[in-house]
Amino acid sequence: MIDLKLLRSEPDQVRAALARRGDASVGALLAELDQLDGRRRGLTGELDQLKAERNAHAKEDGARVKSGGALPPEIVEARKQHGLRINSLEHELRNIETVLSAKALFVPNLPLADVPDGGETANRVVRQWGAPREENGLAPHWDVGASLGILDLAGGAKLAGSGFPVLLGQGARLARGLINFMLDVHTREHGYTEVEPPFVVRREVMQGTGQLPKFEEDAYKTAPDELFLIPTAEVPLTNLHRDEILDGAKLPVAYTAYTPCFRREAGAAGKDTRGLLRVHQFDKVELVRFVRPAESAAEHERLTAHAEAILQRLELPYRVKLLAAGDTGFASAKTYDLEVWAPGVRAWLEVSSSSSFTDFQARRANIRFRPRAGEKPEFVHTLNASGLALPRTIAALLEAGQQADGTVQLPAALVPYVGVERLARSSVA
Repeated sequence: MIDLKLLRSEPDQVRAALARRGDASVGALLAELDQLDGRRRGLTGELDQLKAERNAHAKEDGARVKSGGALPPEIVEARKQHGLRINSLEHELRNIETVLSAKALFVPNLPLADVPDGGETANRVVRQWGAPREENGLAPHWDVGASLGILDLAGGAKLAGSGFPVLLGQGARLARGLINFMLDVHTREHGYTEVEPPFVVRREVMQGTGQLPKFEEDAYKTAPDELFLIPTAEVPLTNLHRDEILDGAKLPVAYTAYTPCFRREAGAAGKDTRGLLRVHQFDKVELVRFVRPAESAAEHERLTAHAEAILQRLELPYRVKLLAAGDTGFASAKTYDLEVWAPGVRAWLEVSSSSSFTDFQARRANIRFRPRAGEKPEFVHTLNASGLALPRTIAALLEAGQQADGTVQLPAALVPYVGVERLARSSVA
């Protein structure tokens, strides 16, 4: 959530930062917030004055009654009207605060200074690892998966509609192996605590990380209890410390979790939707870190390196792309996308977004830390990254590892988790 004190004290800086996102509607929203905030401050000042006067009147009237005098009817009426005025202004103040809080939830985070200007075309590749497989004639993963009997797109569509793939036999074992492999690396080597969170959450939890209210139409939710199926484990992991004050001496706090993820938005029809490229339900291992603001930038680089380490162990060539301000997500202040090369579809596929949210989510979820004993609490900074998302990772593995005999060679790091060196149709599932 935007810091209204910052908007009040440095309005030009805030407007300039948000203008870099390229959303013209934000300017009008900021103007409305500024007007509401001004009215709130005016009401607060007027109420303070009226309440001070009420206290003074109470002392005067009390002394008068104590000395045996009676209050004239006109004074009694004046005191009544004074109280009604206070009640009226308090009601107006509550309404304005409600509207102000609700509208502030639609303001995106401020991009950090080192985020490039522009939209998607201004995204910048900052580094690349590995040599992409470039030969022609390699099959796309949906053909590879079908020929091996491990990917059933039609079966998934029969069960739930398009965007809900089914993995069979060694395809399912590959997914399970990837999850276990990633969790083992992150917990044993990178210092994360593994969590198994609920897969559904309350409205205020989705609001805390920025999915609501702006993106409610993209979410699946249940009725009549109105629980939301999580779009990412970032949501429950971040909100584990909702309304808490963390011990600054124990930061950073790092969590990882495997969960299925559910998202309605699966791209425009016919646009990058074949196979596993865009789906409504998918598996993902998530990384979340709570850090001190002063260490936020360095911790973001560390988090990104943790996701990169998985790609390197999987021997998948990848690139790291710094997103421009106009392509950065609503809640993020800075995002790196990690993209693997999929030689069958001849495209770079995003398998992780590593984001710094600064104090944006912490303000929404009221997550603070105390720097030292006795010091005033401050908002923590939150970070998260996919470590990794499975569908496109599996797509890249199937395409990059395909052999002339129709089998798929697995990276050495996965062999102990899957139980075979190659995926083959004749293998025992």
